[in-house]
Amino acid sequence: MARIDYADIARPETRPLVERIERERSSVPNLYRMLLNSPPVAQGWLTYLTAIRQQTGLSPKLREMLILRVAVLNQADYEFEQHLPIALQAGCRQAEMTALKNGDFGPLDTGERAAMAYCDEMTREIRVRDSTFAAVREAFDNKEIVEITATVAAYNMVSRFLEAIQVDHE
Repeated sequence: MARIDYADIARPETRPLVERIERERSSVPNLYRMLLNSPPVAQGWLTYLTAIRQQTGLSPKLREMLILRVAVLNQADYEFEQHLPIALQAGCRQAEMTALKNGDFGPLDTGERAAMAYCDEMTREIRVRDSTFAAVREAFDNKEIVEITATVAAYNMVSRFLEAIQVDHE
């Protein structure tokens, strides 16, 4: 059960933002119902996460694998459940899902393994070792590295918010 009340999404002053959330997310998930307690935070969050999810050049599969791995590392079940269908639609296979859950990245390709190791270090240690970064650098260009880094950082933010406030599953 959530630790604070969800915002009333029928408030007239938040109607334009609620409509934008509905357009971009096809509903108002509990995460956004909670964020709407602070409309400026909800608006900034929506803009940032829309950029990460819909406007970067990362493959949808890699993006979703990173999000799922962050969710696993942070024990963020809501985040995992929300993104699992998206990951499957993006082409993630069962062997890859198992790898993300148990941290054995053998079934992944070289770039995916490097990105997951990078994700693990960013999430657990904050600072990334030179050897881990070198593997990412070998597999990805500057734009992709920025987008991988921003995706991992953004979804660490998401999982920390969800878990601290204990946002309810849909």
